[in-house]
Amino acid sequence: MTIALSNYSSARTVTITLASLASSTSLTSGRESTFIQSSAINAIDYQIGGIITASSTGATASRQIEVWSYGSWDGTNYSAGATGSDAAFSPTNTKTLLKLITIIPTVATASQAYNWGPFSIAQVYGGTVPPEWGVAVFHNMGANLSATSGNHSVLYTPIQFTSS
Repeated sequence: MTIALSNYSSARTVTITLASLASSTSLTSGRESTFIQSSAINAIDYQIGGIITASSTGATASRQIEVWSYGSWDGTNYSAGATGSDAAFSPTNTKTLLKLITIIPTVATASQAYNWGPFSIAQVYGGTVPPEWGVAVFHNMGANLSATSGNHSVLYTPIQFTSS
């Protein structure tokens, strides 16, 4: 009898530049990551999480950080006008074509680090992982995110099945 076992690979870094990401009052301007190509990794799911840090000047109370995912079914066309690159991002057709990973409530504390995750990418997409996917981050804290790139990270862990 063969038994399928989950195998968690080492965490990998998502390429996304969050240092000094500007606040967007309407949460419509943010940053997208480079894409993750599922077929190259051969994973059935991914756990994703990270740290996003407010600026040293603080933030306005009762605001939020939003983490979304964009996907591609063909490796060329990405949802909501994403490009698959680490770049500024203002989604077309609002964010309705993206998939929400999490909303992080924020406080008015300077240099506050917000740890988030782990979340399942397959669950975000209703049970399956698209051939290519990435993340997008938006916030409305009233001040840019921390300018220190080391104060931010987005990591994903591939989950594969092995048999014994």
